[in-house]
Amino acid sequence: MSLADREWRLIAEESRPGPLNMALDETAAESAAAEGVRTLRVYRWEPSTLSLGYHQDPETIDWDYCEREGVTVTRRPTGGGAIYHDDYGDISYSVVAPAEELPGDLMESYELLCEPLLDAFDGMGVDAQFADEERPAVYEPACYLRALHPAHDVVAGDGRKISGNAQYRQKDAVVQHGSITFAPRTERHLDCFADPDATAEAFDDRVTSVHEQSGIDRSGAVAELEAALRSWGDAHEGNWSESELSRARERAREKYESREWTREGDDPL
Repeated sequence: MSLADREWRLIAEESRPGPLNMALDETAAESAAAEGVRTLRVYRWEPSTLSLGYHQDPETIDWDYCEREGVTVTRRPTGGGAIYHDDYGDISYSVVAPAEELPGDLMESYELLCEPLLDAFDGMGVDAQFADEERPAVYEPACYLRALHPAHDVVAGDGRKISGNAQYRQKDAVVQHGSITFAPRTERHLDCFADPDATAEAFDDRVTSVHEQSGIDRSGAVAELEAALRSWGDAHEGNWSESELSRARERAREKYESREWTREGDDPL
C-alpha cells in the first residue's frame, strides 16, 4: 500500500509564533501515534523566529539582538545549527505520520518524504535536487552554513543551498520538517549570532532563494508547495482539532517558550 492510499490532511499555510509551531509538530506526532492521523502542513513564523538546533550552544546566540529586534527564539527537537525563519523570507512545512508506515532506514525515509518538496520546486521553476557532493562548513552554529550533506540538504542548480530538512521520531511517529528560503535576509540572519565567523558575502555564496532562482512571488511559491503536498498524499483540506490546539498551546507555554528548554536544551516535561 502506498502512502497516497492512506488518508492525509493538508493544513494550508498558517502564521503562528515559533514555540507554537514546534508544539504543533509534537502534537501532530501524538495524533499520528495514537489515532493514525497523518498530517501535511505549511506554515510561517510570526513574529520572525530563530530556531536553535537541539544541541545548540546558547553562547553562539546574540540574545540581546534577538530581544531588541523582536526575534522570538525557541529550540527544535531536531539537530543542526540555528535557522532564522523570517516571517516573509521563510516558507516551512512538516510531514507527520505513524512510524510503522515509513521506511526504517533514515536515508530511504528522507528520499520518500522529500518527494513533494522536489516536486514543489519544479512547480516553482527552480532547478533543485539533493546536494550531490559535500561542501565544508563556513560557520557551524548556523544551519545554512554548516557542511552540505547529500542526505537532507537541497540545493539549486548553481549548487547553493535552498532548503534544509530534518527528521525525528517521537511516540511511534515520524516528524519531518523543513525550511525553504524564499527571500534572503542575510544581514538579519547573521546578526542573530554572537560574533559570527562568516560574512554576508560568504553567506550569499552558500545560500540562494526561490525568488532569486525563479522570480515567482511568495503566494505562488506557497501554492506550489501546498499543491505538491496535496498531490503526493492525495490529501484533503484539514484543520487542527480543538483538542490538538489546546494541547499544543499548553505545550508551547510549558516547553517551547521556557528558558529551560530554549537556553539549556532540557525538556521541562
